[in-house]
Amino acid sequence: MLQTLRERMSGPAVWFIVGIITIPFAFFGIETFRGGGGDPVIAKVDRQKIRESQFRAAYDQRLRQLQALMGENFRSDLIDPQRFRQTVLADMVQESLLRQHVHDAGYRASDAMVFEALEAIPAFQENGRFSSEAYRSRLAQQGYSPVRFEQQLRDALVVDQMREGILGSAFAAAAPAAQSFRIDQQQRALAYAVFETARYLPQVPVSDAAVQERYEQQPERFLAPERLRVAYVELALDQLPPAPAPEAEVLKVIYEADKASRFTTVEERQARHLLVNFGADKDRARERIEALAGKIAQGADFASLASSQSDDPGSKARGGDLGWVRRGQMTEKFEQALFALAEGEVSEPVETEFGWHLIKLEELRESRARPFEDAEVQAELLSAYRQRDAERRYQELAEKIEQTAFESPASLEPVAQAAGLPLQASDWFTRAEGTGLFAQPDLREAAFSDDVLQAGENSRPVTVADGHIVVLRKQDHEAPRQRPLEEVAAAIRDQLKAEGARAKAAADAAEVLAAVGAGRALKPLATRKKAVLKTPGLVRRAAADVDPRILAELFKMPRPAEGATSHATVALANGDVSVVVCTAVQDGDWAAAPEAERAQQSARLRDSLAGAEFVAYRADLESRSKVEILQQPEGTPTAAE
Repeated sequence: MLQTLRERMSGPAVWFIVGIITIPFAFFGIETFRGGGGDPVIAKVDRQKIRESQFRAAYDQRLRQLQALMGENFRSDLIDPQRFRQTVLADMVQESLLRQHVHDAGYRASDAMVFEALEAIPAFQENGRFSSEAYRSRLAQQGYSPVRFEQQLRDALVVDQMREGILGSAFAAAAPAAQSFRIDQQQRALAYAVFETARYLPQVPVSDAAVQERYEQQPERFLAPERLRVAYVELALDQLPPAPAPEAEVLKVIYEADKASRFTTVEERQARHLLVNFGADKDRARERIEALAGKIAQGADFASLASSQSDDPGSKARGGDLGWVRRGQMTEKFEQALFALAEGEVSEPVETEFGWHLIKLEELRESRARPFEDAEVQAELLSAYRQRDAERRYQELAEKIEQTAFESPASLEPVAQAAGLPLQASDWFTRAEGTGLFAQPDLREAAFSDDVLQAGENSRPVTVADGHIVVLRKQDHEAPRQRPLEEVAAAIRDQLKAEGARAKAAADAAEVLAAVGAGRALKPLATRKKAVLKTPGLVRRAAADVDPRILAELFKMPRPAEGATSHATVALANGDVSVVVCTAVQDGDWAAAPEAERAQQSARLRDSLAGAEFVAYRADLESRSKVEILQQPEGTPTAAE
């Protein structure tokens, strides 16, 4: 039975669910579209509203997702904050549309489906099994309650039902599959000559007059960017000193409050079952399950019978083994029967929506609470106490910082004194680039805001990450300045030499291209011009050892006539120039392809068509819906801008 549900949740569905728990950002649950007060509405999507606080939560979660995915390679300066905000808002609009659509269309997810989805998420497992302790712990780390997350998961499941229905209906006919195979597996005979600009550099003289002329013609290219240094106060939750260990009575209170959820192992039962599906004749199925029950009563081995007679494909190969089961994991009737059994006992036939079951209890693990005196429990309690104390102190300090920064806008010293934190100073940074803490785009954006840069006031508290805020004010500012000629002369000279070298390389390449077009062979031409000749022969579109620009040009060329060539020049990313020659085209042979390869090609085409159909479906849904962007998220330019 569990396997049947797991199979329904396999493939893209499971990965969809795993994605929203490991790094959640898009699905916020229906309850997050409620609320009001001072939280402005930034968008209306049919019946639902998206508020500023919801957008901020989504933005922060998406940013944390990128940080987690990229690890130490994450660079905030590569992110355009304005474009990032617009992308997040567009995602929220789209998800809201889909949620409303599936609800109106009657899609629903049962409690059993939600639980089975939870069981499939690795983040909630210990030793390959669902763990309620891991579940609660991971949700707490993400700032979720079980109720909120389960509603979010339910929403995701119903959206996925609709999407899988569309994706699953796509198909690829034989003729398009064969055509796509011929194109995908096509090979082209390639030869190319590379004219390296570095070889031409010594041939390019650059006079002082040319340098002077370039400097005067393009003075805007030689501006030093505006830059800023700031003073700042930084509050980070993980940098707060730990609280001293409290009295035992305090830890005892925490223990009693968390005992059931954190320190108690719930009762578990290792079960086997034998399933007989109803099929077309429910009475016949009942007769069959009773006959099997009779064999077990006469001493037949339960596991052997389940292996040969059960209709549950998931557990059948394991002799009906369902593993360890807790209350709330199975359907109500199944659970009632299982938890009424003694060890080694087999139930009477049990009817559920899946069919008739015989259930055997193999082993029982009774509920057990770890004692308060246990050393590991004491360590966990102390850690929990300190975490809660740090969070309380952080919240108090954050409120104090925000209030003092607002009440004393002309200085950060009162802010630092009120919070008991040091007043720090940054290095120089620009609007586009900074180091250390000021590699964060949001901090640079706050530093260059009108309130800080023009009015000279303290910034609002800027959230760097969860439990980490910064308030800053201008310390030193340098407007963009014209760099003197002597400072940039060397760079201008190098630039002019590189331009001249590229021009010479392009001229030689054009000469060779013309000769190839007149029917001359590439090799002697390349040798005479001292170009680097390469002849890979037949290559595919994804050839790893050929420059991507050369490959792109090669597969754009017209198919050469018999005995002729197709040819073109290509500017490479490093400034070199290449003459590319195609002498033959060899299509993929669909008729000769192995059956497995044909199946893969058909599957790829089907997946591509399915994706296109879902995108079109979603676009049509959006075109028929009313979406109003009432207010651009903070820092995002309006359409007029």
